[in-house]
Amino acid sequence: MKLTLANFHVKDIIFGDKTQLKDGVLTVNEKEALAVVLEDSHITQAELHVVRPGDEVRMVPVKEAIEPRYRAGGGPVFPGVTGEMLQAGNGVTHALKDMSVLVVGKHAGGFQDGLIDMSGEGAKYTYYSQLKHLVLVADTDEDFERREQQKKNRALRWAGMRLAEYLGSCTKDLTPDDTDVYQLDPITKRSAAVNGLPSVVLVLQPQSQMEELGYNDLNYGWDTNRMLPTLMHPNEVLDGAMISGSFMPCSSKWSTYDFQNFPMIRRLYAEHGKTLNFLGVIMSNLNVALEQKERAALFVAQIAKTLGADSAIVAEEGYGNPDADFTACLVALEDAGVKTVGLTNECTGRDGASQPLVSMNEKSDAIVSTGNVSTLIELPPMKTVLGELASLGRDGLSGGWEGDEKLGPSVRPDGSIIMENNAMFCGDQVVGWSTKTMVEF
Repeated sequence: MKLTLANFHVKDIIFGDKTQLKDGVLTVNEKEALAVVLEDSHITQAELHVVRPGDEVRMVPVKEAIEPRYRAGGGPVFPGVTGEMLQAGNGVTHALKDMSVLVVGKHAGGFQDGLIDMSGEGAKYTYYSQLKHLVLVADTDEDFERREQQKKNRALRWAGMRLAEYLGSCTKDLTPDDTDVYQLDPITKRSAAVNGLPSVVLVLQPQSQMEELGYNDLNYGWDTNRMLPTLMHPNEVLDGAMISGSFMPCSSKWSTYDFQNFPMIRRLYAEHGKTLNFLGVIMSNLNVALEQKERAALFVAQIAKTLGADSAIVAEEGYGNPDADFTACLVALEDAGVKTVGLTNECTGRDGASQPLVSMNEKSDAIVSTGNVSTLIELPPMKTVLGELASLGRDGLSGGWEGDEKLGPSVRPDGSIIMENNAMFCGDQVVGWSTKTMVEF
């Protein structure tokens, strides 16, 4: 499979008469863009904003981030989700770089929603403060989940994907600034030189714990709770096969933008044929019952061993219950003779004294931490708030609270906040964006 990402670097975003990209400036016809959003009758209110790095803007509850794209030759950017089923990972896909479509709730937030500050102290906690955003702030009539802690956010998430496709289509007849080509020879057809290098497989554990459909990450539109571990070409992940769900404390979440740009996949590609032989991606899942966790781990180990993997990297989307899947997978791979490194955040409590992973095993002796979800973050008031700041404390966002005996409310009367890292949008970035480091005392 050969995927060419044709990159169009966006220097600025403005509103104007015609949606077009010219000299690096993305002009958006606001009326047309909102019409795309409002194709879903469940969306009752919608507005668009342009937000840039350094702006004194706070956004909450943030629900999703998506890179605008266009599939050359036709077809949906997200096969099986926004259109017909087709093979992702082949051909040419246009990408608007250095920006995202960001989806923010106008009112009701939930357990899986987070916060982004575009400047100040908070900006260092999330990769998304570095991007330019066309921000969709919207509300829906989905009253059945408005007061639920956990939300599917379906209308808003799908609106974000439609908007991303609409923006990406303006590049249809343009020449890209540059291209990235991703190609791997079939595993059995590689040269002796490549086959002589240490072979590596990447194991991804996207969020799939909810047995009710509609919350989990999607694989070609297929709810990942219903799948068994399977071998995927890394190009499929980079090219719209994977869609973010809405079940996960937000700092642990992998947005759709993360899947589209998965840094660990790109790094393995960069080393392929030089220092390692990149075999591909084993897409696993996270389960609820112990037997399901053990079964998935055995499948992962069997696939890796059958491929002839010398080593594996395992990344989990989440913490707590998913730690049992994560550790089981590490142990099963090690038992199969596959040297394994894990990527995860940890939950050590606000005092840092709790067990970092729910499940521990002495064979899990090579784990890279991307930070503690319970770390307390204090942020000053921000000039502009998009969404609704009160949702951080009122609506059960992971990391926020209405009141605490010692700390008081998350949202203070002056607009300053105190919260756990849990509420920072995709803040831990297990996918590979993270710049956090460990300090030994």
